[in-house]
Amino acid sequence: MSFDAAYQDQKLKSVGTRPLRPDGVDKVTGRARYGADFNMPGQLVARILRSPHAHARIKSIDTNRAEAVKGVKAIITAADLPDLTNGDAGTYAILDNCMAREKAMYDGHAVAAVAAIDEHAARKALKFIEVEYEVLPHVTDVDAAMEDDAPLVKDDVFTTGVEPAPTKPSNIANRAEFGHGDVEKGFGAADVIVERSYKTEQTHQGYIEPHACVANCNSDGSAELWVCTQGHFVYRQNCADLLGLEVSKLRVTSSEIGGGFGGKTHVWAEPVALALSRKAGRPVKLVMSREEVFRASGPTSATSIDVRIGATKDGKITAAEATLRYASGPYADMWAELGAMTSFACYDLENVKTVGLEILVNRPKTTAYRAPSAPMAAFAVESAIDELAHKIDMDAVDFRIKNAASEGTKSSYGPVYGPIGIGPTLRAAKEHPHMSAPLGKNQGRGMACGFWFNFGGQTCTDLNVNADGTVTLAVGTVDVGGSRASLSLIAAEELGIEYQDIKAVIADTATLGYNDMTDGSRGTFSTSMATISAARNAITVMRERAALTWDIPVEDVYWEDGHAHAAGAKHDNRAPLSVKELAAEAGNTGGPIAGHSELVADGAGVSFATHICDIEVDPETGSSRVVRYTVIQDAGKAVHPSYVEGQYQGGAAQGIGWALNEEYIYGEDGRLQNPGFLDYRIPVCSDLPMIDTQILEIPNPNHPYGVRGVGETSIVPPLAAIANAVSNAVGVRMAHIPISPPRILAALTDAADG
Repeated sequence: MSFDAAYQDQKLKSVGTRPLRPDGVDKVTGRARYGADFNMPGQLVARILRSPHAHARIKSIDTNRAEAVKGVKAIITAADLPDLTNGDAGTYAILDNCMAREKAMYDGHAVAAVAAIDEHAARKALKFIEVEYEVLPHVTDVDAAMEDDAPLVKDDVFTTGVEPAPTKPSNIANRAEFGHGDVEKGFGAADVIVERSYKTEQTHQGYIEPHACVANCNSDGSAELWVCTQGHFVYRQNCADLLGLEVSKLRVTSSEIGGGFGGKTHVWAEPVALALSRKAGRPVKLVMSREEVFRASGPTSATSIDVRIGATKDGKITAAEATLRYASGPYADMWAELGAMTSFACYDLENVKTVGLEILVNRPKTTAYRAPSAPMAAFAVESAIDELAHKIDMDAVDFRIKNAASEGTKSSYGPVYGPIGIGPTLRAAKEHPHMSAPLGKNQGRGMACGFWFNFGGQTCTDLNVNADGTVTLAVGTVDVGGSRASLSLIAAEELGIEYQDIKAVIADTATLGYNDMTDGSRGTFSTSMATISAARNAITVMRERAALTWDIPVEDVYWEDGHAHAAGAKHDNRAPLSVKELAAEAGNTGGPIAGHSELVADGAGVSFATHICDIEVDPETGSSRVVRYTVIQDAGKAVHPSYVEGQYQGGAAQGIGWALNEEYIYGEDGRLQNPGFLDYRIPVCSDLPMIDTQILEIPNPNHPYGVRGVGETSIVPPLAAIANAVSNAVGVRMAHIPISPPRILAALTDAADG
């Protein structure tokens, strides 16, 4: 599908305005229906039995006593979810994670599940399930897992991406490398080199709504699933594959979503609920507890990263190198590869090399967290960049501006950039009042840059003109960040009608063609492309209806400001026909008016941001407080600026929590010690400053309005910006996230002793 890029320069009436959000009233009044709000007659309550061991062989499971508990209707183990994956390693990993088979791989791994008439009976039955374990050695630290004598998480994993192929199993699942030039030659030309190691601890997305679903398998082989998800079409495919269902017989409906941030892109308990329903012959409702969410749904990776960067005295980077180790839980994925790709993406480098290593550990299966892998890589690289700027006595912003990528730059991961926003965000940061504001006692200022790819993908949309002239827009991308409002604005812009006359709805999997997951900042970008196409198809239909009404050739009808107009002096006695007028006569002119579109939305356009942070540190207690924070980011085109600002602020808020407080803490027994918001502390309002935002608009030439994805890039710079601010405040380089009070005090003590 092609668009005229000149459309970007037209004056827009709807796009770029700030109307009220369509879901706001329902959400603040409690009418919105989330995953746990759905119920079916006769439904059962499901609970899952989870391993208390970080690594253990399951020798036997006896469910006889549990089955005798009054009210229990079904109990399942891995035997009720047989391997139907036909050797597909990725699908098998999903299956094994949903229900442990030969081994429990982490504390919290599901080993059995119960469906009963109420919560009491289900919990009682769990206590009567007898599991015999053979406890095995475990490893939970990413560096320890690479040691030669480390316990093997799996004995059938051999490192891929290396030559020659290894002959011994390893916890290193994959090696990925990117770059160009000759880094050793580049380091030889450097006057100053910074080399340092960094660590980040595992964090969770912290969404407020736990995973929840209602599953119902019917006797005819069909099934329904109501679920909180970022992608109900993907959930349908995964669940159908695991249960041996025909995809067409599984109907999945997405509820409102109480936060996801990447954590609801993966099935965790939904196949279990379906299997229980199939066995019990009744609907089954399964809602995770907060402890289960932490122990058994995908957090992000813990990392260990080495960075080396060299530069000349006048501030030109000559070489950059990074080795990034990402913990992926017990199942290999692509998190290290993404970290290696994003590490140096902000810079124009002649000599660059990154190596990503995917490391298996006895922790929960990791999954996406908003620009997955990029925040950790940016923390390491941007910290080293800051330290290097100090060493050559150059302003940190000027140093980045001098080395920033621009249009025509070959990126560190391969592609050549088109129009991009890293330079403009840096220049805006340099000119921002925040950068020159005075600092108080014990305060430091830090800044950092960030990058994310963005994604388009498969998309399908229906646009239906109702009899009263209003429009229903049916989309298949779950609204996780305000896309319904943005898509309604774009439909209104295309059709030339009011925003209030558009209602966007999320269609279920039985009523719309396939849509990819809402991830990769694709929601507004991809679905707006399909919305534009569908709207233009509908306009074609309305032009035809007007031509029929006027009995003139359709070529003599054009569309403008929500009306069909007859072109030329010979037709000047015909009054324009509005959408409402055409809709009212649709039954007499050919039937319902609609537009449909299915496409693969390519050219999402990469995204860049620069953040500035001021932080105050108490040198006696190590406690820190963010006193000022500014986000500057390229949106391409802000369709609904309020939502864009909210995305910027939300990413910064999550990054602040990640940088200062949040971490999974495992004991020597391999068990998670803080599976709840009391001990795993996400930021609350009193922890955050007012977060200032500045929207830049460098149009994406691949979209008719210039749109780029915005939801993920905003979480990439905060870890580094805060680390740089704290380091500047205390005079000691902080290289371990989170920068908690004990770590600050330890760094100060080490510096004083050193």
